[in-house]
Amino acid sequence: MPILVLAFSQIAIAQNLAAEKDSTYVQEVEQQQLPAKVFHAEPLYIDLIRDLGARKGEKEWNLGLGLADHLHFDSYEALVEYEWAPIDRLGLEIELPFTFYSPVNGSLPESIPSHRLNSVKMATQWTFYVSEPHATSMALGYINEVEFSDFKNFGTPLITGNSYNPFLVVARRWGNNFHSLIYTGPVVKQKFGSNRFHTIYDLNTSIHYTITGTKNFIGIEFNKTYDRMDFDMTMRPQLRLGISENTLIGIVVGIPVKRENERFSTFIRLIWEPGH
Repeated sequence: MPILVLAFSQIAIAQNLAAEKDSTYVQEVEQQQLPAKVFHAEPLYIDLIRDLGARKGEKEWNLGLGLADHLHFDSYEALVEYEWAPIDRLGLEIELPFTFYSPVNGSLPESIPSHRLNSVKMATQWTFYVSEPHATSMALGYINEVEFSDFKNFGTPLITGNSYNPFLVVARRWGNNFHSLIYTGPVVKQKFGSNRFHTIYDLNTSIHYTITGTKNFIGIEFNKTYDRMDFDMTMRPQLRLGISENTLIGIVVGIPVKRENERFSTFIRLIWEPGH
């Protein structure tokens, strides 16, 4: 009996220490300075424009690398992204996404898309609601993408279209470790050659669990797209690990629910937050 009592007491002490450590980390993030800010775990694939409740001077560099298995070719994604907060609660971002293609299963090189700089992506995000008592944040944002022709036809014309994407973000932390987030909005694509418009609707939801006292987490995104009568969803299990004080790495696996055009994919995001 004394041994059992001692064992249970040690377990209780360990649990209390873990809770105190996690609570301390959350307080360090949220109470570092005014204005109020709630610590949220944010998805790795559908990346936000700076943290929710961003504080002036925050900045971050991202390098992303991805591979997707299509039916007749593989696509390789690469992106360079810089985001910063010029004032409290306002985030800005500029991103250069590239895509490269490789034939598979004996496909002819002429039958696959040409390599391309997809666009210049510029975005803004304003966190209009922060509630520390409810551990909730909400933000409105807008992404504009100037789209370019592929490298084979680069410059004839140079700009082929534009994409308009207003969005809403709602995030909630449950206790100290569990996080949920909704990211949603329409994407309107305009093709300059035909001056046609095409609208799709994105609904992205995510759930994460942060490891006690760290920025590390495990979780999953559900990326859903509604296109007229068509519906696609990709599940993306993911994890994020801190490899130094200001550097993190995120690893994402993409699993489509229906393998119409794309099969499994992977994505890695390297995140560097310079001191501020």
